[in-house]
Amino acid sequence: MRVTGGGTAAGAPPVPDSPFADAVLERLTAAYRPAADPERAVAMRAYMKDVAPFLGLATPVRRALSRTVTAGLPRPGEADCAAVALRCWHLPEREYHYFAVDHLRGHVRHLSSGFLPIARHLLTTVAWWDTVDLLAAHVVGPLVAADPALTADMDDWIGDDDKWLVRAALLHQLRFGERTDAARLFAHCLRRSGHPDFFVRKAIGWSLREYARTDPDAVRAFLARERGRFAPLSVREALRNIGG
Repeated sequence: MRVTGGGTAAGAPPVPDSPFADAVLERLTAAYRPAADPERAVAMRAYMKDVAPFLGLATPVRRALSRTVTAGLPRPGEADCAAVALRCWHLPEREYHYFAVDHLRGHVRHLSSGFLPIARHLLTTVAWWDTVDLLAAHVVGPLVAADPALTADMDDWIGDDDKWLVRAALLHQLRFGERTDAARLFAHCLRRSGHPDFFVRKAIGWSLREYARTDPDAVRAFLARERGRFAPLSVREALRNIGG
């Protein structure tokens, strides 16, 4: 596939050439910008700890506008999805990032394992929980489920210095249910049990709590053995709905 030559930061994946993305971005900016609410934008930016500026679009408004953006367009290919996501990430306002995440979620079944480097870039650029958690569970997770060879990448991510990649590795199995690789989940949790960051400790507890919906006895037994290695926050989150 052809890629554009400009507009990417150093080290960022190249943006594929995509007439589909051209159409989406033209429609998207035309739909979102007139609906901006500057007063709401200030509050949203403060709530998200100043990670990015906002247009101030309430979620129902944003989703309704997004439906008009994609109405009548053909199903995108993988290069189109990559182009839309990367070009949205180049725009400063957070709502464009949300659009990109929703768009990827809607088409993830058509993405190959080769999309993982794009997902990694999105996870580590303008990173905060609001995009990281959705990308982890609804994009990275399905990619790994479709190609188990990508579990090797999750094993790399869990040891990374970037806390958002660590969080994504912990959360990528959130929606796996009975397909969860419990041994890998427990190993990942143990590997980062001493991590100092709140978001990693929270993710450990959340991932265990979610798996407890499938096998509460396994989670209780795991924590009975290893509880002393985890921060109280992780344990509280893990046992919130099952006790122990």
